Amino acid sequence: MLLITKDTVVTLNYDLTDSDGDSIETNATLAYLHGSYDGIFPKVEAELTGKTVGSELAISLDPPDAFGDYDENLIRIEPVSVFPPNLEVGMQFEGLPPGEDDDRWIVYTVTDIADGQAVVDGNHPLAGERLLFKCKVAEVRSASPEEISHGHPHGPHGANH
Repeated sequence: MLLITKDTVVTLNYDLTDSDGDSIETNATLAYLHGSYDGIFPKVEAELTGKTVGSELAISLDPPDAFGDYDENLIRIEPVSVFPPNLEVGMQFEGLPPGEDDDRWIVYTVTDIADGQAVVDGNHPLAGERLLFKCKVAEVRSASPEEISHGHPHGPHGANH
């Protein structure tokens, strides 16, 4: 039985809940390339190292282990005139965080529109949340040279290109 090690493709069936026990994702499937390729939370990847098909884990993820702490500096108020005319709450736009240069673009979500102003939030929707990640290892296989060079798995539950 193949162990989860660097350059293996791991397929997980998982559930993700918030600290109140409310479901975020249920019966979801994820395939990632193991070995610090940024395809999964580092704490989860570390816990999965050495496991095999059938292994089950429940991992508590504090905000720094998941989507980060909520950062008030990522909330901006902009005039609606800088956005397309069909602006609506929930729309998303890429932009630079305050004080950043051109290499760290983030996604801002419009959270409110009033009096000619739009409030946009650059935090991930789950920033600041403690999460519980429960998973079962469904498959472990050796990654192909192409997957390793691309840094992610191909095929079912991975990229198709």
